[in-house]
Amino acid sequence: MPEQTLSTRAKRLWPALALLAGVVALWQTPILLPLKILTVFFHEFSHLAAVLLTGGSPESLSLTPHQGGAVLSRGGNRFLVLSAGYLGSLLIGIALFRAARASKADRWIMGALGAVLLAVAALYVREVFALAFCAGTGAAMLAAARFLPHGPNDVALQVIGLTSMVYVPLDIFSDTISRAHLNSDARMLSTEFGLPTAVWGALWLALSLAAIAYALRATLRD
Repeated sequence: MPEQTLSTRAKRLWPALALLAGVVALWQTPILLPLKILTVFFHEFSHLAAVLLTGGSPESLSLTPHQGGAVLSRGGNRFLVLSAGYLGSLLIGIALFRAARASKADRWIMGALGAVLLAVAALYVREVFALAFCAGTGAAMLAAARFLPHGPNDVALQVIGLTSMVYVPLDIFSDTISRAHLNSDARMLSTEFGLPTAVWGALWLALSLAAIAYALRATLRD
């Protein structure tokens, strides 16, 4: 009986592994570019949320077609704000992936995500590309939530979550370890709070890999 149960759980994991394989196979193609930019949005949104939650005042959020972004703000807890980007975007991705796997509320989740993008676009985005991306993506998510059934929304949320789970550790390694000279969040933490940039990057990388492993183990237990 325990072997049967394990086999059943493993079979439930295969669809997620197939989606993950698809994300990895298409990683270097333009097909995934919108999802990568969405992950960058999650990164910047995490900074913005940290500013708000620690008493600061966000002024603007920007994105670029080259997977860059920034948040301009005043006040807030500088350590938490700088630390929020990579780990916050990963936690958003994991939460979307796990929620899609574990609940039937996919259409509500997709609609809420679309509403967040539209709200951020209205309140904090001023540049043309970022405004077009946030407004267009948010509108598409609301349309998917309204007109598409559970299945497509479920798959879309899982793919969004998995893309974030792949993107974040790669981005941490690239920005903070292999190219530690870049003006990354880790570089700013190093300047303001001490410890080398690569140390902050290694810490974030270890935390991100541990969180991803936990999420995949939890999926196996579903």
